[in-house]
Amino acid sequence: MSTSSSTPRPSSKTAYDARHLQVLEGLEAVRKRPGMYIGSTDSRGLMHCLWEILDNAVDEALGGFGESISVILHPDASVEVRDTGRGVPVDTEPRTGLTGVEVVYTKLHAGGKFGGGSYAAAGGLHGVGASVVNALSGRLDVEVDRAGTTYAMSFQRGRAGVFADDGEPRPDAPFTPAEGPAELRKVGKVKRGVTGTRVRYWADPQIFVKGSHFSLDDLTRRARQTAFLVPGLELSVTDHRPEASPDQPATRTFRYDGGISEFVEFLAQDERITDVIRLQGSGEYTETIPVLDKNGHMVSTDVDRTCEVDIALRWGSDYETTLRSFVNIVATPKGGTHVTGFEQAMVKTLRKQIENQARRVKFNAKNEKIEKDDTLAGLTAVISVRIDEPQFEGQTKEVLGTPAIRAIVAKVVEQQLTAFLTSTKKGEKEQAALVIDKVVSEMRARIAARMHKEVSRRKNALESSTMPTKLADCRTTDVDRSELFIVEGDSALGTAKNARTSEFQALLPIRGKILNVQKASITDMLKNAECAAIIQVIGAGSGRTFDLEAARYGKIIMMTDADVDGAHIRTLLLTLFHRYMRPLVEAGRVYAAVPPLHRVEIVHGGAKKNEFVYTYSEAELNKLLKSLERRNKRYKEPIQRYKGLGEMDADQLADTTMDPGHRTLRRVRIEDAEAASAMFELLMGSEVAPRKQFIIEGAEELDRERIDA
Repeated sequence: MSTSSSTPRPSSKTAYDARHLQVLEGLEAVRKRPGMYIGSTDSRGLMHCLWEILDNAVDEALGGFGESISVILHPDASVEVRDTGRGVPVDTEPRTGLTGVEVVYTKLHAGGKFGGGSYAAAGGLHGVGASVVNALSGRLDVEVDRAGTTYAMSFQRGRAGVFADDGEPRPDAPFTPAEGPAELRKVGKVKRGVTGTRVRYWADPQIFVKGSHFSLDDLTRRARQTAFLVPGLELSVTDHRPEASPDQPATRTFRYDGGISEFVEFLAQDERITDVIRLQGSGEYTETIPVLDKNGHMVSTDVDRTCEVDIALRWGSDYETTLRSFVNIVATPKGGTHVTGFEQAMVKTLRKQIENQARRVKFNAKNEKIEKDDTLAGLTAVISVRIDEPQFEGQTKEVLGTPAIRAIVAKVVEQQLTAFLTSTKKGEKEQAALVIDKVVSEMRARIAARMHKEVSRRKNALESSTMPTKLADCRTTDVDRSELFIVEGDSALGTAKNARTSEFQALLPIRGKILNVQKASITDMLKNAECAAIIQVIGAGSGRTFDLEAARYGKIIMMTDADVDGAHIRTLLLTLFHRYMRPLVEAGRVYAAVPPLHRVEIVHGGAKKNEFVYTYSEAELNKLLKSLERRNKRYKEPIQRYKGLGEMDADQLADTTMDPGHRTLRRVRIEDAEAASAMFELLMGSEVAPRKQFIIEGAEELDRERIDA
């Protein structure tokens, strides 16, 4: 008997050779991996496609061609962008034999922004925007006005052809793809000199997830932003969708001739310290790039570039920083070399000026140091640079990568900001002194806040005496389970102590109405005993140094009386949290307790005990009483009306307000931080006139019966 051995052949599951390689041609790659080009296939990716088409129209306006752009959201889920630019070229491109329209909308990395002189500075740089949108659309229609004629071409999922429309255009109409170069149809005539492009497309449901939709708020924000960045350009947004709000105008139009100075005024919500300061300049740099020669070969070439810098900024009384950055009017939300240069120059310039005025501001260079956050506190700034062929990191263009821009922006900021800070003009000299004072104040507030944060960490048993003596802490060390009740007054504290579950519920009483921190400085806030106690007990610091992970309690619950004074105290507490501990609110960890207003004792006959029912509003009480009358149930008169938490017994407070099994809590949320900031400034800020107007306008809605006086 003999045995033989042989090398085992690989199974079909493990074999790997050239026949397994897949080559995606043209726009197939885009449809296969859409996330690589637009980031995602949800609403965010859908909006990115719209930005690509909109940016092409804006690039024309940037080049000085066209004064208006319209975006229309149609009822059939399509979107249309109209511009009055030069129009997409309609002649034949010699190397491909295709018309300019077909090249732009079907060929990746094709366009007029690769150094051919058509655009000096453009947002679209990779030549894939229009073709990517086309590839991801169930249908895309283009109309171009040029030379007195209107030309048209249609595409289905990136392929040119003709739709057999019966009435209104729709993506599911019969489609005949073109064989070879597609025909550019002449569909009308226009007056000589009239030019422009109209693009309408339907997003492909095979690509985008169900429920994806165009956000009117995002579109409106982008249109307004672009109008600020391109002075004189008029942008309009029209929403014809069925779900459009009937209370809002169908069309919103934006035009701002003041440019980014108006943008800064729009963004800034706080009280001004300086007027809007404009820093403008330019710089030259050399860049080595591959360029196509006449034979179609890529050759490395040194090219001289110019970077134009335009920055508008102003300091305000707040500590938050609002910074928007743009390259060729394309937003760079994650910054880049232009933002790095701006921030470095700000720190360098202000450090130097503060050292020069050390005696006036009592600055000790040995023990004190200005950091970036100190210079940016309360700053609202818009940074805009325009350069040829910027290097973005990825098609989504969120980060500028061109290295030379950092030094150019830094030089412009350093020169122009120094000129402002050393100006001898009366108004500018006063504002410069206020800026220096603010930066030094922010530096000292940062140090003070850090010290508060360090001493307010959860202490062990030997160190617990550093906490406020009035704190009735809980026993658990499980942050997620623990709750801090901020209680109004000592009388309510006594009842709450007996009503709480001391294992996980802590109590901190406050005396009356705390400081209105919307009007006060951060230094005054930290000096206030009630505010300092709240910050110390929560243990996560305040303002810029706030660390959500260090918070000692999972829930912060405001427990105030159900009257006007209680509502005022709750508003003051909310102002403190919103202004100096905002991450707590954003994380949904701040709550308002809902104590009852009434207790109704329902009388039962015989041996059955009377029943107690709590109601939380006048409407709820009336509904209960009517229900009792219908059922012929008796209740004791008079009905108990709670004026404050201190009137409750411990078991009543526990059952209605503190016991997690029975209580009701209202979670405080911030859906729109900017709108919330504006409302807090209106209600609690130092400007009296807008608040007076608000009260007058709301006087008609006042119900005297609701005033608890």
